[in-house]
Amino acid sequence: MSTVLVVDDEPSVRDVVVRYLRQEGYTTLEAADGDAARELLERQTPSLIVLDLMLPGMDGLSLCRWIRARSDLPVIMITALGEETDRLTGLEVGADDYLAKPFSPRELVARVKAVLRRASPPPSTDPIAFGEVTINPLQRAACKAGLPLRLTTLEFDLLWFLASNPDRVFERNELMARVWGYTSELDTGTVTVHIRRLRAKIEDDPSRPRHLETVWGTGYRLTP
Repeated sequence: MSTVLVVDDEPSVRDVVVRYLRQEGYTTLEAADGDAARELLERQTPSLIVLDLMLPGMDGLSLCRWIRARSDLPVIMITALGEETDRLTGLEVGADDYLAKPFSPRELVARVKAVLRRASPPPSTDPIAFGEVTINPLQRAACKAGLPLRLTTLEFDLLWFLASNPDRVFERNELMARVWGYTSELDTGTVTVHIRRLRAKIEDDPSRPRHLETVWGTGYRLTP
């Protein structure tokens, strides 16, 4: 059974999120601030974290950076900030997904299910290699020049999907549907951020990518 840690300083938000998650069969943990969440994470390892951006003590961005320095634990960021650039900051520091307040608890549960579902190995078990990069779906791991790459759940899934469909151009909305498991005109910036993060990890020169290419006006493709 999957365990979800809910980190939010608003008791009413935590109560609603926890209730909906438990109705779907998830075990839950709770923390009201970043410091308490960090102490809890030092003792336990949940399957996923629902993390508010604005927290007393250690804020959500700092906690997400702390998590990413140690693990690829999936993180769904919750933010009350209205500007898209503020929301995407959470993705830049390693969050897998985000929702803006006010949000539907059912939508949050759907996102949780989608992220945890992606944590399973893809149906195909044959490794894929291009350039110096090798992707192993059974281990959900990738390496470059023999050195392991630190990839989040979504980064791995995006890389695996594109590598499984070489030379094919995908629009952002299509990538949202095929990799994220939902579509949203407002969230396509999520794809852009994850592409940028992947380039920083697999390309020798991310500003001049050899493999993970942008097709201007259309989307992205992976060229082996």
